[in-house]
Amino acid sequence: MNRVTKARLFTIFRYAMLFIWSVIVAFPIFWIVSTSFKPDWEWHAWPPVYWSKEASWVNYQAVWGRPESPRTATEEKTQTARYESASANKPWQALWNSLYIAITATALSVAFGAILAYGVSRYRILSEIRMFQLLVLRMIPPIVVAAPLTLYYSAIHLMDTALGLVIVYFITTLPYSVWMTKSFVDEVPVEIEQAAEILGATKWQAIREVVFPLIRSGIVATFLFILILTWSEYLLSLMLSKVDVVTLPVQLAKYEGSDEGRVYGHQAALAVGITLPLMIIGIFIRKHLVRGFTFGMVKR
Repeated sequence: MNRVTKARLFTIFRYAMLFIWSVIVAFPIFWIVSTSFKPDWEWHAWPPVYWSKEASWVNYQAVWGRPESPRTATEEKTQTARYESASANKPWQALWNSLYIAITATALSVAFGAILAYGVSRYRILSEIRMFQLLVLRMIPPIVVAAPLTLYYSAIHLMDTALGLVIVYFITTLPYSVWMTKSFVDEVPVEIEQAAEILGATKWQAIREVVFPLIRSGIVATFLFILILTWSEYLLSLMLSKVDVVTLPVQLAKYEGSDEGRVYGHQAALAVGITLPLMIIGIFIRKHLVRGFTFGMVKR
């Protein structure tokens, strides 16, 4: 077997593996979207229904709007039982809570992380050991700190408040923000800053007008990464919220009960609504993401 044949076989194998992996990754997304359009009798059907012939917007209407009125007494009884677990259904309020909490906590984390990262990169305000210890804090399982946080928050009246969740998300994501942003700052030669200062710029002007524009794409990539973490966080949100402040992941878990079981169609409809905002944000900032995740063109 010559070298050209081996190269072709390797290319075929590589693309085959990529195709298989794409199917593995895409199938859960397809299944969620498909289930969101299925009527209730197809949620547990066997053999499984991959795409319903009676697809409709009923599940979306039940979750995000007002459900259709039952036509018979039997349908009314079934519908009442099915919506019992979702009696506290507030998807739009949960969506607003998630947007406000996730964006606020992410913005604070990225802003403070960028400042700390610059200090670590340029002035070594934290040693390598301290940086590692900072990252270790993020590796602590959330369940370990959930119970103490519940007691502390109850004492200082931060339970079931947006401020309480913003604070805990800000603290838990700050290590990631510092580590990721530092790698981008390290790629910017310090000589560029020195040249700006020679031309008359102050230190802050050099940082604001030279360094941060060069690492803007990296900051955007960091922002999206941390936004995904805060947007999808469940355990701390469940422990630190009760009624007033409910995020979308917690709201998603409410679609099940002792009488009707798990309402898969409604969960899928809500899951699609949870995923769409992140997809929309990713589309709008995709150019920055490509540059951010491939940052390193500027060499020392």
